[in-house]
Amino acid sequence: MASKKPDSAIKVETYADYQIITQPNPLRKLVRRIDEKDKDDPVARAEKALASLSGEFKGWMLAECERLSAAYATIKADGMNTQNREELFRAAHDIKGDAATFGYPTAAAAAESLCRIIEHSPDLIAVPDELIAHHVNAIHAIFREQAKIEAAGMANELSKRLRGLADEYLIAVNKDRPEHLEAILSPSIAPAG
Repeated sequence: MASKKPDSAIKVETYADYQIITQPNPLRKLVRRIDEKDKDDPVARAEKALASLSGEFKGWMLAECERLSAAYATIKADGMNTQNREELFRAAHDIKGDAATFGYPTAAAAAESLCRIIEHSPDLIAVPDELIAHHVNAIHAIFREQAKIEAAGMANELSKRLRGLADEYLIAVNKDRPEHLEAILSPSIAPAG
Protein backbone atom coordinates (compact mmCIF):
# COMPACT_ATOMS: atom_id res chain seq x y z
CA MET A 1 0.00 0.00 0.00
CA ALA A 2 1.47 3.32 -1.00
CA SER A 3 1.60 5.94 1.65
CA LYS A 4 0.00 9.26 0.88
CA LYS A 5 2.42 12.13 0.50
CA PRO A 6 1.81 14.84 3.07
CA ASP A 7 0.57 18.17 1.71
CA SER A 8 3.50 20.51 1.49
CA ALA A 9 1.31 23.38 2.72
CA ILE A 10 0.84 21.68 6.08
CA LYS A 11 3.16 23.26 8.61
CA VAL A 12 4.47 21.22 11.55
CA GLU A 13 6.22 22.84 14.47
CA THR A 14 7.89 20.32 16.78
CA TYR A 15 8.66 21.03 20.41
CA ALA A 16 10.06 18.84 23.20
CA ASP A 17 6.75 17.31 24.23
CA TYR A 18 4.21 18.36 21.58
CA GLN A 19 3.64 19.35 17.99
CA ILE A 20 1.54 22.09 16.42
CA ILE A 21 0.11 21.15 13.07
CA THR A 22 -1.28 24.01 10.99
CA GLN A 23 -3.30 23.11 7.94
CA PRO A 24 -3.87 25.43 5.03
CA ASN A 25 -7.10 27.40 5.15
CA PRO A 26 -9.05 26.66 1.95
CA LEU A 27 -11.57 29.39 2.84
CA ARG A 28 -9.01 32.09 2.14
CA LYS A 29 -9.54 31.47 -1.56
CA LEU A 30 -13.27 32.07 -1.14
CA VAL A 31 -13.06 35.35 0.75
CA ARG A 32 -13.64 38.35 -1.43
CA ARG A 33 -11.63 41.39 -0.45
CA ILE A 34 -13.33 44.71 -0.93
CA ASP A 35 -12.01 48.20 -0.88
CA GLU A 36 -12.44 49.99 2.46
CA LYS A 37 -14.63 52.66 0.86
CA ASP A 38 -17.03 50.01 -0.53
CA LYS A 39 -17.79 48.33 2.81
CA ASP A 40 -21.40 47.28 3.21
CA ASP A 41 -22.84 47.79 6.68
CA PRO A 42 -26.03 45.69 6.91
CA VAL A 43 -26.99 47.25 10.27
CA ALA A 44 -26.75 50.76 8.84
CA ARG A 45 -28.75 49.62 5.83
CA ALA A 46 -31.46 48.16 8.10
CA GLU A 47 -31.59 51.32 10.22
CA LYS A 48 -31.93 53.42 7.09
CA ALA A 49 -34.77 51.22 5.83
CA LEU A 50 -36.49 51.41 9.21
CA ALA A 51 -36.12 55.20 9.27
CA SER A 52 -37.71 55.42 5.82
CA LEU A 53 -40.70 53.43 7.12
CA SER A 54 -41.06 55.33 10.40
CA GLY A 55 -43.59 57.73 8.88
CA GLU A 56 -45.93 54.76 8.53
CA PHE A 57 -45.64 53.61 12.16
CA LYS A 58 -48.43 55.77 13.56
CA GLY A 59 -50.86 54.51 10.92
CA TRP A 60 -49.87 50.90 11.51
CA MET A 61 -50.24 51.30 15.27
CA LEU A 62 -53.65 52.90 14.77
CA ALA A 63 -54.71 49.91 12.67
CA GLU A 64 -53.52 47.53 15.42
CA CYS A 65 -55.46 49.49 18.07
CA GLU A 66 -58.60 49.47 15.92
CA ARG A 67 -58.26 45.72 15.45
CA LEU A 68 -58.00 45.27 19.24
CA SER A 69 -61.09 47.45 19.77
CA ALA A 70 -63.04 45.51 17.15
CA ALA A 71 -62.12 42.20 18.79
CA TYR A 72 -63.21 43.52 22.18
CA ALA A 73 -66.46 44.95 20.74
CA THR A 74 -67.23 41.55 19.21
CA ILE A 75 -66.77 39.90 22.61
CA LYS A 76 -69.05 42.50 24.22
CA ALA A 77 -71.71 41.88 21.55
CA ASP A 78 -71.44 38.12 21.02
CA GLY A 79 -69.81 36.87 24.18
CA MET A 80 -66.57 35.00 24.68
CA ASN A 81 -66.12 32.01 22.44
CA THR A 82 -63.03 30.34 20.99
CA GLN A 83 -62.95 32.44 17.83
CA ASN A 84 -63.49 35.74 19.67
CA ARG A 85 -60.91 34.83 22.30
CA GLU A 86 -58.34 33.97 19.63
CA GLU A 87 -58.92 37.25 17.77
CA LEU A 88 -58.56 39.28 20.97
CA PHE A 89 -55.36 37.39 21.81
CA ARG A 90 -53.90 37.82 18.30
CA ALA A 91 -54.66 41.54 18.30
CA ALA A 92 -53.06 42.02 21.74
CA HIS A 93 -50.13 39.78 20.82
CA ASP A 94 -49.45 41.72 17.62
CA ILE A 95 -49.42 44.97 19.57
CA LYS A 96 -47.10 43.40 22.11
CA GLY A 97 -44.71 42.50 19.30
CA ASP A 98 -45.02 45.63 17.15
CA ALA A 99 -45.61 48.53 19.54
CA ALA A 100 -41.99 48.98 20.63
CA THR A 101 -40.83 49.04 17.00
CA PHE A 102 -43.55 51.57 16.20
CA GLY A 103 -42.41 53.78 19.10
CA TYR A 104 -44.99 52.78 21.73
CA PRO A 105 -43.11 50.47 24.14
CA THR A 106 -45.47 51.04 27.06
CA ALA A 107 -48.38 49.94 24.88
CA ALA A 108 -46.42 46.71 24.33
CA ALA A 109 -46.25 46.19 28.10
CA ALA A 110 -50.01 46.74 28.49
CA ALA A 111 -50.72 44.37 25.58
CA GLU A 112 -48.47 41.73 27.14
CA SER A 113 -50.46 41.99 30.35
CA LEU A 114 -53.70 41.41 28.39
CA CYS A 115 -52.13 38.42 26.62
CA ARG A 116 -51.21 36.93 30.00
CA ILE A 117 -54.81 37.24 31.21
CA ILE A 118 -56.08 35.48 28.10
CA GLU A 119 -53.42 32.76 28.31
CA HIS A 120 -53.56 31.99 32.01
CA SER A 121 -57.20 32.45 33.01
CA PRO A 122 -58.76 29.04 33.60
CA ASP A 123 -62.19 30.41 32.61
CA LEU A 124 -62.01 33.46 30.37
CA ILE A 125 -65.76 34.03 30.68
CA ALA A 126 -65.22 34.62 34.42
CA VAL A 127 -62.60 37.34 33.88
CA PRO A 128 -64.08 40.65 35.05
CA ASP A 129 -64.99 42.69 32.00
CA GLU A 130 -63.43 45.77 33.59
CA LEU A 131 -60.02 44.08 33.64
CA ILE A 132 -60.06 43.52 29.88
CA ALA A 133 -61.62 46.95 29.25
CA HIS A 134 -58.90 48.66 31.31
CA HIS A 135 -56.22 47.02 29.18
CA VAL A 136 -57.88 47.89 25.86
CA ASN A 137 -58.52 51.48 26.99
CA ALA A 138 -54.97 51.85 28.33
CA ILE A 139 -53.46 50.72 25.04
CA HIS A 140 -55.58 53.27 23.21
CA ALA A 141 -54.70 56.03 25.68
CA ILE A 142 -50.99 55.26 25.42
CA PHE A 143 -51.20 55.40 21.64
CA ARG A 144 -53.37 58.52 21.51
CA GLU A 145 -51.55 60.51 24.19
CA GLN A 146 -48.03 59.11 23.77
CA ALA A 147 -46.12 62.39 23.97
CA LYS A 148 -48.11 63.78 26.90
CA ILE A 149 -48.23 60.71 29.11
CA GLU A 150 -44.65 59.65 28.40
CA ALA A 151 -43.43 63.08 29.50
CA ALA A 152 -45.32 62.72 32.76
CA GLY A 153 -44.21 59.11 33.27
CA MET A 154 -47.84 58.04 33.41
CA ALA A 155 -47.60 55.41 30.68
CA ASN A 156 -45.06 53.35 32.59
CA GLU A 157 -47.07 53.71 35.79
CA LEU A 158 -50.26 52.72 33.97
CA SER A 159 -48.61 49.64 32.47
CA LYS A 160 -47.16 48.61 35.85
CA ARG A 161 -50.53 48.97 37.54
CA LEU A 162 -52.28 46.96 34.85
CA ARG A 163 -49.66 44.23 35.20
CA GLY A 164 -50.17 44.29 38.98
CA LEU A 165 -53.95 43.96 38.63
CA ALA A 166 -53.56 41.18 36.09
CA ASP A 167 -51.08 39.32 38.31
CA GLU A 168 -53.31 39.70 41.35
CA TYR A 169 -56.28 38.28 39.44
CA LEU A 170 -54.29 35.46 37.83
CA ILE A 171 -52.68 34.40 41.10
CA ALA A 172 -56.11 34.21 42.74
CA VAL A 173 -57.74 32.15 39.98
CA ASN A 174 -54.72 29.86 39.49
CA LYS A 175 -53.97 29.01 43.12
CA ASP A 176 -54.65 25.34 42.34
CA ARG A 177 -52.63 25.35 39.08
CA PRO A 178 -48.93 25.63 40.00
CA GLU A 179 -47.72 25.29 36.41
CA HIS A 180 -49.51 28.54 35.58
CA LEU A 181 -48.36 30.30 38.74
CA GLU A 182 -44.74 29.87 37.66
CA ALA A 183 -45.44 31.59 34.34
CA ILE A 184 -47.56 34.26 35.98
CA LEU A 185 -44.85 35.18 38.45
CA SER A 186 -42.12 35.39 35.80
CA PRO A 187 -40.86 38.84 34.82
CA SER A 188 -42.25 40.71 31.84
CA ILE A 189 -40.59 40.19 28.46
CA ALA A 190 -42.10 43.28 26.86
CA PRO A 191 -39.95 46.40 26.81
CA ALA A 192 -40.69 48.72 29.71
CA GLY A 193 -40.24 51.90 27.69
